[in-house]
Amino acid sequence: MNNVELLVPRGCAFGYLGPNGAGKTTLIRVLLGLTHADAGTMSLLGYPVPKHRDLALARVGAIVDEPRFHGHLTGRQNLQILAAARGPGARDRIRPALERVGILHRADDKVSKYSMGMRQRLGVAACLIGDPQLLILDEPMNGLDPAGMADMREMIISLVAEGRTVVLSSHLLDEVERTCDAVAIVDRGKVVRQGPISELLAGASLALQVECSEPDRARSLIDATRIGANIEVGSLGLGISLPAGTTRDVIAEINRVLVAGGISVYRLQEIQASLESWFLQVTSRLGAQE
Repeated sequence: MNNVELLVPRGCAFGYLGPNGAGKTTLIRVLLGLTHADAGTMSLLGYPVPKHRDLALARVGAIVDEPRFHGHLTGRQNLQILAAARGPGARDRIRPALERVGILHRADDKVSKYSMGMRQRLGVAACLIGDPQLLILDEPMNGLDPAGMADMREMIISLVAEGRTVVLSSHLLDEVERTCDAVAIVDRGKVVRQGPISELLAGASLALQVECSEPDRARSLIDATRIGANIEVGSLGLGISLPAGTTRDVIAEINRVLVAGGISVYRLQEIQASLESWFLQVTSRLGAQE
């Protein structure tokens, strides 16, 4: 990692994004004291780490890489072992944790018989028995089917609603957008963008879909203006990309130009930027700067 400055607000779901090999898991391991940092300062829940790592980790639950358990023991037995190291109260939270992640009915089966998705759920249950203020989840939706992803999403949202903070590392951008309040992008060991999703998407390019008569002539009319649009012609009309910060007056001007030129406009729709499209814009610009 190189000069990373990362601030995660309390009580939110925070997405930590980046391509494979970007340094996502490395930073998580450094925060948890599993890998040594050569320089800089860190704190978890207000405690400086690694100096007060024991105090911080007492209220932190984490899944790093893939959760690992004793395959010859049941899910419940694995949690009982972990609860013994957690101290008073942890054992009483085993059943509620298993129920919350949806595997209470399989709690007495050996973990060797669990699917990867079930092991992911058991990993979250292992976090919950410590009643954490902060959860750090590295790719928690790996191995889950669509219904399981929806359950995991709802569970993360409910944890945040209780006042907990969830840091979610993932490559599933659609799920991150549905789940998280804010995100950061890491690339080659550096955080290159971070902030609330709504603010970051406000800086994305503006996309329009225009269904009209005579798409080729419609493109020529817009190209003749100074709007500076990137236009693709399709069978039904135009796909128009406008620079970030473009005002709605420009949309009105496009419509005026087309109508004044005798083009019948059947539909003109602004396409809201997604986290995936914004991510691709940012990472493509990074690649272009090299």
